[in-house]
Order: sequence, then structure tokens, then C-alpha cells
Amino acid sequence: MKPALIIGSTCVDIIIPVGRLPKTEENLHPQSQSMMLGGCAYNVAHIMRLFQAPHTLITPIGSGIYGDYVASQFARLRIPASIRVPDLENGCCYCLVEAGGERTFLSIHGAEYTFQKAWMDSYPAQNYRFAYVCGLEIEESTGVALIEYLEEHPCLEVCYAPGPRGVKISSEKKERMFGIRPLLHINKQEALDLSGCSDYEAAAERLHARTQNTVIITLGAQGAYCKEKSGEAFLIPSVPSGHVADTIGAGDAHIGTILALLTKGYPLREAISCANIMSAAVVEHPGATLPAGHMPETLKKYL
Repeated sequence: MKPALIIGSTCVDIIIPVGRLPKTEENLHPQSQSMMLGGCAYNVAHIMRLFQAPHTLITPIGSGIYGDYVASQFARLRIPASIRVPDLENGCCYCLVEAGGERTFLSIHGAEYTFQKAWMDSYPAQNYRFAYVCGLEIEESTGVALIEYLEEHPCLEVCYAPGPRGVKISSEKKERMFGIRPLLHINKQEALDLSGCSDYEAAAERLHARTQNTVIITLGAQGAYCKEKSGEAFLIPSVPSGHVADTIGAGDAHIGTILALLTKGYPLREAISCANIMSAAVVEHPGATLPAGHMPETLKKYL
């Protein structure tokens, strides 16, 4: 089986439980904060590692306290740090977590969201099947280089997660990304925003017409809706979560599971069903990643 290329950010998530979001001029008193590895590409690669699915993580690590933290954690976890960018600091993401587990991000972008085509020279595209990219990298000034790289390597099946800022990406970049015909992975609100439709089924139809490829829309407690490349559509129900610690990384865990199982040769329906299980497990733990030893029992057969 060919591995997947996971291209994008590893940042430091600073998680702050706030109970509720503050009002203007208010002074809240959070009881704690914690630092953990995060970033969409890192989160997806983490899930790939859990499933022992072959992949290569292309993630730039900058300088400064956050770059040093990422580098030290990669060394501890024995993850190859393939790209170092010493002349640019790493950023971080402040994750404000409300009592119900919903999160709001305040992101300071640095080296981790940049891209250079030269970084890919040691990783021949023909050796890979899938390439995962996120809208946050596309939105950045170096996003043009990332789009060009994908356009120049049509052998890669691109999985694209535009994210909540996907609608803020320039029209030119957006159309070029759709022109690559990626598999789209988005949540309900992102689907409505990107399509201009008022319901997710119509949104999937319109986005499918633009990309001519599979559209997967996560629906929270309802599950996940898929409009396949062939045109067939189906809904796979969700798996109930226990206690919701926070929703950080739930979407990344979902697409990470789908990519892991597709890379290992499993059918799309089965991959989405497993993704629903994994995302439900991730929200039960603080932070974006599932701790070691907490793989759901029903997914262990895929290792």
C-alpha cells in the first residue's frame, strides 16, 4: 500500500477552560491552562500513527519557545522532524473551552503554516497515493506554492479540509483548489458557507458538482453525510460520546481515520463509520489527540 502525505501545521495548543466566553471588559479567572501538541496536520498524522497506517508528515517547525516545545515533543515521541525553519518563530493556538466542551480558537500563525515546494524534493509524489491539506495553509501567502505543488502532481488524490476559515480564502485560490478535484471534508456550517445553500444535502450536491469528487460533511450528533464521487449519497449515524471534555481535534480525528483506513484499503463507508467512533472518543479527552491506550475496542481490529 502507498503511504499518505500529510502536509501542514504542528502548533502548540494552549488550552484554557473558561466556563463561558468573556464579555467586553470582563475579567474571568480560569483555574488552569495546559500545553499540548496540536495543528490540523499533526492531529491527522497522530490518528494515522494510531492505526499504524503508512504516512509522511511534512510539517515545518520554527524557532522560539513554541518551536522548541514542538521539537522536544517530536524527539520524545520519536517523530522525524523533517523541516526546520530557524529564522521564523512557531505560533500557538489559544483554545478557550466552554463548560459544554465547545471551543473557540485564537491562533497566532508562524512558521508552522508556511510551505516551500523545495521541502518536497526528498518525497517523490509518485510514491504516495493521498495528500492531505488544510485551508489554513492555503489561506496563507505561501498557499499559492502549495496549490502549485498539488497541481503539478495529479498522481496524488488530494483530501482537502477547508476549515471554518475556508470561506475567507480568496476566490482564485478557492477555484484552483476545487479544480484539483479534491475529496472535501467539512462540517455542516462550513458546507453551508462554502456552497451558499441552506441545508447540508443541497450543499453536498453543489460542492460535489464543483469538485466532481466525494464530499463528506460531519453533522455532530447526527453523524456524517457523504456524497460519493459516483453520486451516491448516504448518512452514517454518529456514536454517542460519554463525557465531552472538549471538541478540539474532533474533525481532524474524523478525516484522519478516513485517510488511515482508505490508505489500508478499506471501503469508504466503513472508513466513515470508524471515523464517527474515533471522533466520539477524542472529544472525551482534553486536547486534540487521543491518549495512548485509549483506542476504542471496536477499532483495534484495524491496527
